[in-house]
Amino acid sequence: MKHRFFVIACLIAILVSVVVPTIAQDDMEVPMGNGELIVIITPSHDNPFFQAEADIAQARAEELGYETLVLVHEDDPNLQDQHFDVAISQGAAAIVLDNAGADASIAPIERAKEAGIPTFLIDREINATGVAASQLVSNNYSCAVAGAEYFVDLMGEEGQYVELLGRETDTNAGVRSQGYNDVIGDFPDMELVAVQTANWSQTEAFEVMETIVQGNPDIKGVISGNDTMALGAVAALEAAGMDDVFVVGLDGSPDAVDSIDQGGLDATVLQPLALFSELAVDQASIYIQTGELPEEEKQSIDCLLVTPENTMNYSNFVLSE
Repeated sequence: MKHRFFVIACLIAILVSVVVPTIAQDDMEVPMGNGELIVIITPSHDNPFFQAEADIAQARAEELGYETLVLVHEDDPNLQDQHFDVAISQGAAAIVLDNAGADASIAPIERAKEAGIPTFLIDREINATGVAASQLVSNNYSCAVAGAEYFVDLMGEEGQYVELLGRETDTNAGVRSQGYNDVIGDFPDMELVAVQTANWSQTEAFEVMETIVQGNPDIKGVISGNDTMALGAVAALEAAGMDDVFVVGLDGSPDAVDSIDQGGLDATVLQPLALFSELAVDQASIYIQTGELPEEEKQSIDCLLVTPENTMNYSNFVLSE
């Protein structure tokens, strides 16, 4: 909200650190496809984050010469199962997936594997190894830590605050909350007065914050598990005349960065989805054309802090130096 206490400018210079096998980057040129089908399955495109990861993956696949089919599972495991059936029936060469549940997604991924179709995960992990071809995710814990450190500084290390949680079935929600709490818990004058899920939804976050502020008129900050919930919180706070409350999100969506520029959101933590969306397709292409998989299944990518000081270097989930 109001941009004050920018005393940790060094955080703005956090650099992306990519921990991935070199197979899909330096040691092997990514081969072109021959019209094979890559199926891309993500959550709802109502969230610009998921829209962008699907668009980026699709563009990269088509650039490499593949046919694509983009499907949306709406965080519904049953609908995701149906999409896997479609991919298998159409003889897909690979699947790029942002999954609909860390446990519920294991069975369809195994089913595709048995049909000879590898699945390359982006954004969300599953609670199994040896099933997916790769799992490319942001380092959600370190991303949350960076956001929480900035949030604590905005708050002057004291005051009442609220935490908005993501969907309980999403591993990322718990990991981000743990990162937030590990940082903020070291500051005894920071008082958590409410913690509630809004299921990654802007509408739900607005409704949740409307209720919370009625019983907590003195809150000083809100830290959110993603940007859409953060934007819902900003709208609710503005409607209540509480535009001096600090709000920090996570994802680095264009809407969040626009809000920062307009004096709404105070910061977001950018997930490098352009990197892992393209990398998943590159790894899929390498497998389709050579049969080689990444040396490591789980691959973690760090995040970048976006604040009023560096929004001018941002464009569609990419932050330049």
